[in-house]
Amino acid sequence: MARRATDGRAAGRAGVKGARRPELRLPPLGPWSGGALAPDGDYDALEFQDADLTGQDGVGARFMDCALTGCLVDGTALGRARVLDSVLSGLRGVGTHLAESTFRDVELIDARLGGAQLHGAVLERVVVRGGKIDYLNLREARLKDVVFESCVLVEPDFAGATLERVDFVDCALREADFGSATLKDVDLRGAAPLEIVRGLDRLSGAVISTAQLLDLAPVLAAEMGIRVE
Repeated sequence: MARRATDGRAAGRAGVKGARRPELRLPPLGPWSGGALAPDGDYDALEFQDADLTGQDGVGARFMDCALTGCLVDGTALGRARVLDSVLSGLRGVGTHLAESTFRDVELIDARLGGAQLHGAVLERVVVRGGKIDYLNLREARLKDVVFESCVLVEPDFAGATLERVDFVDCALREADFGSATLKDVDLRGAAPLEIVRGLDRLSGAVISTAQLLDLAPVLAAEMGIRVE
């Protein structure tokens, strides 16, 4: 069984509570036998190595103490899935369906995803490290103790989402939408660039750097109706 983190970073900076990270220790894993995923299937202590899951239906499935490495997930249906105490590495795919899924104590490493649908999902103690994710849909999702580290997020949609103790560390955040989102202890100082196209009025629970404030000043002025000449 994976060992979960019980404490977070040594200390938050400038009064911001840092996200708690998972500490995963996977048990000995057995190889996945192949075939197709099953709706509501249970997958315990399995290794999915370079599996082609394109278009498969795993709605409501549970993955516990698993490793998914180098898998193809184009159009894979995993709505309401539960991914627990697992490591997902090198996933590749477009249009992966993960609406209302749950990720708890998970590492997502070097993913190359486009249009992943995680609206209404729950992410808790999750690290997203490396890789690039385009058009990530996290509308109405709940993120708690989540770290985006050394990755590129292009047009992520956090509209209506709740973010608590979420850190962006050496992460590119391009054209992000925070409209109607609720933020608490969100550290955006490690985002470079930090580009926000909507929801600047929702950043009261976030911290940014002075340099980022200057970069965002034109957008802030436009949103507030201030004319700068």
